[in-house]
Amino acid sequence: MTFKVDRIILGDCSEVLRTFPNSCIDLIITSPPYANNRKRTYRGVPVDEYVEWFLPIADELKRVLKQKGSFILNIKERVVNGERHTYVIELITELRKQGWRWTEEYIWHKKNCPPGKWPNRFRDSWERCLHFTKQEKFKMCQENVMIPIGGWAKNRLDRLNEKDTVRHNSQTLSGFGRNVSNWLGRNYVYPTNVLYLPTECSNRNHSAAFPIDLPKWFILLFTKEGDVVLDPFIGSGTTALASIELNRRYVGIEIAKEYQKLALSAIRNHRKKIGGRKNEN
Repeated sequence: MTFKVDRIILGDCSEVLRTFPNSCIDLIITSPPYANNRKRTYRGVPVDEYVEWFLPIADELKRVLKQKGSFILNIKERVVNGERHTYVIELITELRKQGWRWTEEYIWHKKNCPPGKWPNRFRDSWERCLHFTKQEKFKMCQENVMIPIGGWAKNRLDRLNEKDTVRHNSQTLSGFGRNVSNWLGRNYVYPTNVLYLPTECSNRNHSAAFPIDLPKWFILLFTKEGDVVLDPFIGSGTTALASIELNRRYVGIEIAKEYQKLALSAIRNHRKKIGGRKNEN
């Protein structure tokens, strides 16, 4: 059976994924239901059962991912009885036992998080984007996400001293060193692992939509044009929209029929604006 792309599949991803062939996906990026959150949107997964619930799904994700592919998991610990629960940390540990490599952790800093106050903590302004791979060497297109060096460079690089032209060890004895002259002639530099992105202001009738720039950044970093991107909890279709904009193929899975319809409608409207393939079903 031919593996079809550019579609949103209605169903439980734990069952749908079993129908996929091995090694057919280049990048997985998803934000699964957080434990016990948004019960009106999705069935809540009890915090103490979250790891057990997610591991069989992760096993299928590992099977369908290509050897040089990447898996980005957007997730955040929730507060239970006044303290952060450890299910995310436990999940990381169990995924490593499953054979995943926990390669990196990116932080999504929400620039416009809403105000709030709690007796024992402050408002959340960030979420984890955990990066897992199947092997040490994987596809990564770092040049695609380079950023302007910034205005600081001109004044600083115009007045280099002797110490700036050699590897100069830190005076704090931290063991780190630098050579400032390495910045000369550069207009763009590599970013950090903190992504400063606003939350989705118009949530497209979905309670947990992330901004389109979040999947776009990871798609640029870990795929090339024509590669296949999977979101097994696609919700309102943001990952598909990002894939279309960047000329990647996509596959989405959604358990709620109303959100599958929402995603398909968003894709159709998006294609009218930019043009492109129209074979979604």
